[in-house]
Amino acid sequence: MKTSVKATLIAIAVAVVLLIVGIVYAITQRAPASDPSEGGAPQAVRADSHVLDEGGADAVTVVEFLDFECEACGAFYPIVEDLRTTYAGEITYVVRYFPLPGHVNSTQAALAAEAAAQQDRFEEMYHRLFETQAQWGENTEETPAVFRGFAEELGLDMAAYDAAIADPATRERVESDKSDGETLGVSSTPSFFIDGEPVLLQEWDDLEQAIEKAVNG
Repeated sequence: MKTSVKATLIAIAVAVVLLIVGIVYAITQRAPASDPSEGGAPQAVRADSHVLDEGGADAVTVVEFLDFECEACGAFYPIVEDLRTTYAGEITYVVRYFPLPGHVNSTQAALAAEAAAQQDRFEEMYHRLFETQAQWGENTEETPAVFRGFAEELGLDMAAYDAAIADPATRERVESDKSDGETLGVSSTPSFFIDGEPVLLQEWDDLEQAIEKAVNG
């Protein structure tokens, strides 16, 4: 068994959000599963999904539906980063957007990440958004200029970035992830799937235990 991830500084925060996630998860599991034989059936992973780590053909696929403004996602961020290191080469880690309506900047953050992805800089923006969440989260108004500033700091082509943000297709890309998530039963973030199966989060290390079980067969 691999060494358990020690996330002492955030364990209390995670414990609180896990209670909420667990309740919502239990409710959403009552929804009927979609028939995969139907055309356009929802998928945990699609060809255009953003892959942070590619583990190869035999790897376990871990998918996270996230909201960059979500405090629970921010609490899980360092845990996820530790798990990506611990299971490097054994898992394929995929990120999908699920901006929640209660978070004013969640869609703007997702658009910034998608615009960066169009310049092959998704992961850098992904890190920047979570590392700065406390600076821009929980605002009462959208702050797209903040995210544009991140793009400048990352050295992105700003003309291309601005064009991507203005392009309706960028928002449609974000909304398509959320649509898949909703049909898969996602209603809160973060929500994780391992090889297409949802992970029930009740304890702070449930994600690690689920990954370890899948990796070890």
